Amino acid sequence: MADTLVIVESPTKAKTIGKYLGSKYTVKASMGHVRDLPKSQMGVNVEDHFEPKYITIRGKGDILKGLKDAAKKAKIVYLAADPDREGEAIAWHLAQYLNLDLSKPIRVVFNEITKDAIKDAFKHPRHINMDLVHAQQARRILDRLVGYNISPILWKKVRKGLSAGRVQSVTVKLIIDREKEISAFIPEEYWSITTTLLSGKKPLEARFYGINNEKVEINSEEEVQKILRKIKKDEYRVAKVQKRERKRNPAPAFITSSMQQEAARKLNFRTSKTMMIAQQLYEGIDLGKKEGTVGLITYMRTDSTRVSQTAQLETKDYINEQFGDAFLMKEERVPVKKENTQDAHEAIRPTSILRTPDSLKDNLSRDQLRLYRLIWERFLASQMASAILDTMSVDIDNNGVAFRASGSKVKFPGFMKVYVEGNDENKNDDDKLLPPLEEGQVLTEESMEPKQHFTQPPPRYTEARMLKTLEENGIGRPSTYSPTLETIQKRGYVALEEKRFVPTELGEIVISLVEEFFPEILDVEFTSGMEGNLDKVEDGIADWVNILDSFYGGFAERVKVAEEEMKEVELKPEYSDELCEECGKPLVYKLGRFGKFLACSGFPECRVTKPIVKHIGVECPLCKEGQIVERKSKKNRIFYGCTNYPTCEFLSWDKPIARPCPKCSHMLVEKKRKKQGVNIVCSNCDYEEEGDT
Repeated sequence: MADTLVIVESPTKAKTIGKYLGSKYTVKASMGHVRDLPKSQMGVNVEDHFEPKYITIRGKGDILKGLKDAAKKAKIVYLAADPDREGEAIAWHLAQYLNLDLSKPIRVVFNEITKDAIKDAFKHPRHINMDLVHAQQARRILDRLVGYNISPILWKKVRKGLSAGRVQSVTVKLIIDREKEISAFIPEEYWSITTTLLSGKKPLEARFYGINNEKVEINSEEEVQKILRKIKKDEYRVAKVQKRERKRNPAPAFITSSMQQEAARKLNFRTSKTMMIAQQLYEGIDLGKKEGTVGLITYMRTDSTRVSQTAQLETKDYINEQFGDAFLMKEERVPVKKENTQDAHEAIRPTSILRTPDSLKDNLSRDQLRLYRLIWERFLASQMASAILDTMSVDIDNNGVAFRASGSKVKFPGFMKVYVEGNDENKNDDDKLLPPLEEGQVLTEESMEPKQHFTQPPPRYTEARMLKTLEENGIGRPSTYSPTLETIQKRGYVALEEKRFVPTELGEIVISLVEEFFPEILDVEFTSGMEGNLDKVEDGIADWVNILDSFYGGFAERVKVAEEEMKEVELKPEYSDELCEECGKPLVYKLGRFGKFLACSGFPECRVTKPIVKHIGVECPLCKEGQIVERKSKKNRIFYGCTNYPTCEFLSWDKPIARPCPKCSHMLVEKKRKKQGVNIVCSNCDYEEEGDT
């Protein structure tokens, strides 16, 4: 047995670190947390300064016994859990269980799992940071006080299995509030007028701006006709031309929330998947005989865009070698530190920029490679020169009617040669340069297109938009976003429809009850303020017991009121028009893990269930007898199949449409493309036509 025992959370991390430390160290894994509050009871003595009652987590007995035996044989024990609140709490619980001396520096932390970082970290062990431990403990107890007081009331008044939480309830309310905004939205009519003008042979599009250089909104067809009557077809004159250079800076290297959002936008990853794969990249990937197992990215739970000097210098050399001096960042960009940013760790970056995604193709799974490429490209771009755009705006006059056109062209790509940040609207206005124009130049009209529009309601939350909203409002922390979104779906409070969150009736009922009796739980400012208080505990400037005490007094009174005054709610089943094929009773709509489905109302005597299918009005092209219906896979992905399945095995991921291909008479389908929108293509030949964009 080696003289020194090192305890980390996972076997992968243990394997990677053990390789760097050598035979004098034994590295073992605790498999995450080893102690927690009991599930069967509150586990918090509110009368004794909120003293928690910790118990060994079920299934961890043998692991702890093995760690205790190893600790007895070792001269030194180091605790090397992750460098955050949870990691500090794991280290403290292990120290308590193993009776380690807290007066000694037994805690080792590192931001990346590389040879140099690990060896340096073990040269500088520190004491367990009790401020971090208290911050984690305060959050855990606070969430327990809220959940274990409100949830039993909901079980009694609504139904068993429900829960309410400090962060999850606010998240559901945001989704419900957005749905109310959409329902209450009244569309307003407005019009646009677009004219295509010719300058020589090159066309340009200009949009109506106003009358006599004053901006005018068009709200009716009558106003459109009045403007059109004023326009003289051959009297378009360039009134003003403005040209300038615009600098565009790259997005900073990833923090946890921006990585989650960008992975949702560009890779279609759920938050939980992003964090799982990032954990794998951080803990270590086997790169073969040359390097062995090595951590590919720095720690993935961070709110800082700060980058180490060493990483900057290595990346500068790489950029100079690969792209040339012109692509080097000309002046250091100082990260803007947001309020409540802890800045405990660096941004998420590759541990070495020299490990390019292409060089790791044979070592990573498809999804690991996609996320690593995203992190690698984002970081590399963040260290590159700004892009330079040539922009041009033109004012065009026709008898007092003003039109405007604008465009831009990339003059120098800079960071854009590597990476451009995504956005929820999927817009890209770059590379639309206008033809050369001069003031006083006369243009000729090729076409004129008045178009009616209606204002649109605010969009439902996608996962990326939800993450951004939670971050902006200071609700929870990025490390809590994934379990929060999973919980509200698992409880049936919200569902995902076309990758957007929609509240369920159950969610609306639960939130209305919580809002009536526990309004502070749903107050965004209260939730954000509590996160700020927990940060103060972490910084050592606030006492965790005082923070809990200031919250619990009023909350406990509201719990008593709710127990007495909250009325019972009867959840009536939602009946469908279909009857059970086995017992003849009506089928009812149920909400499960993968969304709505139909079940027999005679449950539990009759256990018939069936998926909900949506007819799209298209005959099956394979069997010619069934109808094509929309279905959902277990991963909630929409596909199209025949009603005669399994006799007919027709399946399509693209939506069929009810007319044949004019070229070969086979089935036409809607093909979704990121830039072009929805095009209609043939499933058999090369026929294609533009659809809605």
